[in-house]
Amino acid sequence: MLNDEFDKVKRLVKRGICNTYVLLTNARVTGASEEAIRQRLQACGVMHPLVLDGQWLSDTIAANRALRMFAPRVYGLGDLSQILDDRSYCQASILVESAREQVSTFVVTDAYRKAAKSLCDRGFVLLLGEPAVGKSSIALMLAISAADSWGCVNVKARTSEELVQRWNPHEKDQFFWVDDAFGAVRHERHLTDSWVRDLPHVMSAVKNGARVVLTSRSYIYNEARPFLKTYAYPLLHEQEVTVDVSEMSGQERRQIIYNHLSAGDQPPEKLSEMKPYLDAAADAEPFRPESARRLGLRAFTGNLRITRTGIQDFMSRPHQFLSDLYSQLDIDSQAALALVYTSPLGLSNTLSFDSNQRTVIERIGGTVGATSRSLSSLVGTFLQSTVEVNGRSAFSFKHPTLREGFAAWLINQPHLIPIVLLGMDDSTLLDHTHCLMPGQEQSDGVLLRIPGSLYRDVALRIASLFDEWPEGSCWTGSAIEYLGEKCSDEMLMAFLALYPSLPSRLTDFFSSVSDCPEPVLLARLHRKGALPESYRWRAVEKMGQLAVDKLDTAWITDQPWKQLLTESDREFLFDQVRTCLIPRLEDAVRDDWTSSWIREGRHENPLLHALRVYNRAFEEAGDIDTSKKIESAMEYLLEDKLIAVPEGQGVLFGYSALGIPDADSTRSLFSDLDEGA
Repeated sequence: MLNDEFDKVKRLVKRGICNTYVLLTNARVTGASEEAIRQRLQACGVMHPLVLDGQWLSDTIAANRALRMFAPRVYGLGDLSQILDDRSYCQASILVESAREQVSTFVVTDAYRKAAKSLCDRGFVLLLGEPAVGKSSIALMLAISAADSWGCVNVKARTSEELVQRWNPHEKDQFFWVDDAFGAVRHERHLTDSWVRDLPHVMSAVKNGARVVLTSRSYIYNEARPFLKTYAYPLLHEQEVTVDVSEMSGQERRQIIYNHLSAGDQPPEKLSEMKPYLDAAADAEPFRPESARRLGLRAFTGNLRITRTGIQDFMSRPHQFLSDLYSQLDIDSQAALALVYTSPLGLSNTLSFDSNQRTVIERIGGTVGATSRSLSSLVGTFLQSTVEVNGRSAFSFKHPTLREGFAAWLINQPHLIPIVLLGMDDSTLLDHTHCLMPGQEQSDGVLLRIPGSLYRDVALRIASLFDEWPEGSCWTGSAIEYLGEKCSDEMLMAFLALYPSLPSRLTDFFSSVSDCPEPVLLARLHRKGALPESYRWRAVEKMGQLAVDKLDTAWITDQPWKQLLTESDREFLFDQVRTCLIPRLEDAVRDDWTSSWIREGRHENPLLHALRVYNRAFEEAGDIDTSKKIESAMEYLLEDKLIAVPEGQGVLFGYSALGIPDADSTRSLFSDLDEGA
């Protein structure tokens, strides 16, 4: 096997550039073989021959945890269960199952290195990026590395509440991984509110040795960020804990495509057809590793046009390709996917369907038995089977973009939407649909658009939530947000006709008012002339109370209040602050509710922020005396060093990966892709 190599060594020795020769092989080398190789190399003129065989490779990998963390593909050389079984909860088996596929295709990018460094140094990392760019894959590799390097038990939590529940203060080595922390497709306000409530506990867990990884789509995080009050948690200020996964070098992109095509099931002739266009595929914008995975699977490429444009479109426009693909599936597969779509937390794979689910199957045209078989056959391509902490086994979409693609397909299947709507629970309805008109929907994240013919059905569902929770709940809060942000004027008026007491449910908001959904809906009703004056004034009075008692400045800064308030209302609120707050401002500064932020060592507290807003507002209104009193209170805070103001206030997010320069080679990475396939 080495004859050609020895001839090359002779030429190199003759040129004076091969004094030392290292032979590295994963093959087994006996003592006799090693001696023979060394003698041949010395006969060629090598002074220092060194033979390192497969056992040396295995020993080196086993002895170097840092090597494994920063080159996680080496986990594929051994049995992953040896790393995870004794150090994880019942979810470890699923982690291993996921890892077998992903380790073989994983590419270490600069973003992964930064995430691993953040986890080592800070114990916390927030992975941001567009859909399908590899956030979950990086999180999985970090989970495996944490189990290996620190013996961490792994917990894949769904929410902040579940993370807090599973955190054991007496167990230092825990690894928590939360995918889509603030919503899977769109920002889900109730999830963000939970993080606001639970972040102190999460940061305490990190401080006590736990390691936490969150993932989020960038556009969702940008919506969640104002509500997180990041000034309250210094760790979230640090540039090192936030990693933008989307940025990849050209070499990293090509390696990702190569790995997925090598691991896929495409026949050699199809790989040969693709080869001339794969460099163009790596240049597609946006580049999505999940699209590279699908490029390697026949299930996704049946109608793919193998041209430069066809492959680039496949990489950058997944929703359209998926929509076309779903149309070609048989009825039972469509029924199976519809059942999973209506169950975002997972469809139980006990395959005991309830009456609603049976109705969905029958109206789509499938049968219970065939749909059950389709669920199993779709695992690995469109679906995955997961086991939750409680041992419950369920089917879910293998990737969020597959779910979005199904929503895009459903939008063009109006006869199926009533059937799918029937199978949705209230949470799915509020989180994964909207009632906007065509063209109104946001470009980021695909939700199922409900047609106007079904507005009354949706209105009845939402009205039932208000009737069920007369004192309010998280459901009614989500319903208010849905009506305010995900409904057209036509849908809103249809709901108001059905539930005329809606305005009475919108005036009991609380601080912080900027975080409440009620003002947005109040402003919409006011613009439509559908908000009775008595309720509008009740909202103004409530705002006046919070402006004084909680120093809430939403009435000055937020757009809904600019629409709700008249000039006389603004004068009323200014007067409330002037007469009821300013005389006791010094006491407010010393009050427990403000000093608590100070004692916790946060970078800035809401009191200082509110005083700055009030100071500027009174100054612009020409009330210099009141403005000076507010300035005096601010100076007291700063001079007595009750609070710390960091240099360069503001938070730096979106830590950009530097990337790796492309290899200086004229040989295409894809040249051997179809060899021996």
